[in-house]
Amino acid sequence: MSVPWDKGSHPDMPKLRILDLARIGLRAGALTVLVFGGLIILIVLRAIERTLFGQHRPLTPHITSFVCRNALRIIGIGFHISGTPMTGRGAVVANHSSWLDIFALNAAKRIYFVSKSEVASWPGIGWLARATGTVFIERNPARARLQTGIFRTRLLAGHKLLFFPEGTSTDGMQVLPFKTTLFEAFFAPELRDRIAVQPVAVIYRAPPGTDARFYGWWGSMAFGTHLLSMLAPARSGSVEVIYCAPLSVADFENRKSLAAACEAAVRAAHTGRLAVAPA
Repeated sequence: MSVPWDKGSHPDMPKLRILDLARIGLRAGALTVLVFGGLIILIVLRAIERTLFGQHRPLTPHITSFVCRNALRIIGIGFHISGTPMTGRGAVVANHSSWLDIFALNAAKRIYFVSKSEVASWPGIGWLARATGTVFIERNPARARLQTGIFRTRLLAGHKLLFFPEGTSTDGMQVLPFKTTLFEAFFAPELRDRIAVQPVAVIYRAPPGTDARFYGWWGSMAFGTHLLSMLAPARSGSVEVIYCAPLSVADFENRKSLAAACEAAVRAAHTGRLAVAPA
């Protein structure tokens, strides 16, 4: 029997030298100003936006994308996009490697995350999630109808809702089987014939000389320690966001067949890109 991928040890992070500590301090300061400065502007504009446009958000997503693109620059992660983001109504599903996915996916396209309800109460991250329009869900069958109604309203308003069907983050070196539960919402009568789902693969390349799993965040890894490790390298790593062909929900019989097709597309893109040596 093979050993599960997540039963091994976490990658060893490089020992920090004086220059690394200085780099962490500078980057942490710049990142704090960028993220929380952007958050304040976003909250103010959203209050105006809500009054004038209701559910629609013509202004604030541009702030989110600006902040996320520049956050990647500050951290020292090169950013690349392949494929074409869909323009019609629908949702996005992606593999999940790290909290860094939030920056990478928001930098690439206007999207709104679907997250477990516990995240709303997390200090810092919870505030950002609420301000950027995250949809919080409860793992409670009794709430399924209400949550489907929220999805319907947001999707028909043109919001691209993003799910992580793996249900957990990984070391970034593989794609886990997709859970099918949330795909059921796409088959509501009001949505099935009107939306598509776009599979997206997110691929990280570690900085030269570091573990290939450097950007992955999983298991018992502490957020604070991982963040500091991301800010330390002098040489840059990179992330690539690959947009696969959108899949029309109406072309699938049920949530399981749609989830399987999305998983296959993400897995093929992810595996194919990892097999190519970095330039």
